[in-house]
Amino acid sequence: MENAAYVALSRQMTLRRELDIVANNIANADTTGFKVEQLMVGTEIGQRARNHGIRPSTSFVLDNGVGRDFGQGALSQTGRTLDFAIEGEGAFFTVTDGDGEAYTRDGAFTLDPEGRLTTEAGNAVLGDGGEIILNPALGTPTVAEDGTITQDGQVTGRLGVVRFALLSVLEKGGDGLYRNTANEAPIEANDVQIRQGMLEGSNVNTILEITSLIEISRAYERAAKMIENQSDLSKRAVERLGRVN
Repeated sequence: MENAAYVALSRQMTLRRELDIVANNIANADTTGFKVEQLMVGTEIGQRARNHGIRPSTSFVLDNGVGRDFGQGALSQTGRTLDFAIEGEGAFFTVTDGDGEAYTRDGAFTLDPEGRLTTEAGNAVLGDGGEIILNPALGTPTVAEDGTITQDGQVTGRLGVVRFALLSVLEKGGDGLYRNTANEAPIEANDVQIRQGMLEGSNVNTILEITSLIEISRAYERAAKMIENQSDLSKRAVERLGRVN
């Protein structure tokens, strides 16, 4: 296979990955707190298919991983007492599950039978002093902009909202959670505001993502055509050499 075909094939591989990512963005356009993702593409210098002593200079397309835009999503009013949204970029609610602490922008919380504040998946929401326990007998909880929770005039907890100096340490998990892969210490996010009775939507721009789908499909077709043309050229060259011999 010639150099051009190898390059086109490497591009097709990244385009297929990019197509999956864009399709996932569109599928999560209505997911609370979802952050749009994008494939990071680079180049890699490789050996020529036919070198003949020439220094390698062929550039292949390389998948450099997935990047995320942690920009603010639109806030929408729900009216639910236990719905919370973070107004401010790069900050997260802290929760815990069987694998330790995790972080999320999805503030659709609920109470379990013991009165613990949890995510809809059952993960306990953490505050300054650990798990947040509410007493239904004290009435409807009120949450201030700094996350302080009060019931019947008594402070019963404070939502733990943190940020990281480098968002790249966060790895996406299930149920809208992110995990700290570098054990970097989270920083208390004092510059954000908590909005009770609201949820943050995704920051996916559906029109842009659909446009990207079209562009990716066309680019894949062009790469496939390049490989086909290169194959035809090689085939004709072999046939002509055969006739000459």
